[in-house]
Amino acid sequence: MRDNSPMALAQVAEYFKVLSEVSRLQVLSCLRSGPKNVMEIVEATGLGQANVSKHLKMLMNSGMVSRHPQGVSVFYEVSDPAIFNLCEVVCDRISNRLLAQANQLETLKMLDQASSSNY
Repeated sequence: MRDNSPMALAQVAEYFKVLSEVSRLQVLSCLRSGPKNVMEIVEATGLGQANVSKHLKMLMNSGMVSRHPQGVSVFYEVSDPAIFNLCEVVCDRISNRLLAQANQLETLKMLDQASSSNY
């Protein structure tokens, strides 16, 4: 983060706020394979049509998704595929944290077993 001004940080916070909703992440994940119309997104995510439309509007307003009319349909696509790099970084961090916690639990179990066998 180059600019630490409150205005710049507010923009960063707003960006992450858009990504903080599971349904919007589902929509983005669905669009990862390419442009889709609302009904294709509904089918792929299991979300309701009104819900998908609401989240697509938020994603479009944030600049993460764009829409392109084709005949009688409108197709949505991810505007900046780099968003998936960000999601992968977050997923990797979560995975590493969970692995570390699992290792700590295993160590505690071994210590508990060792101390139980000494009595």
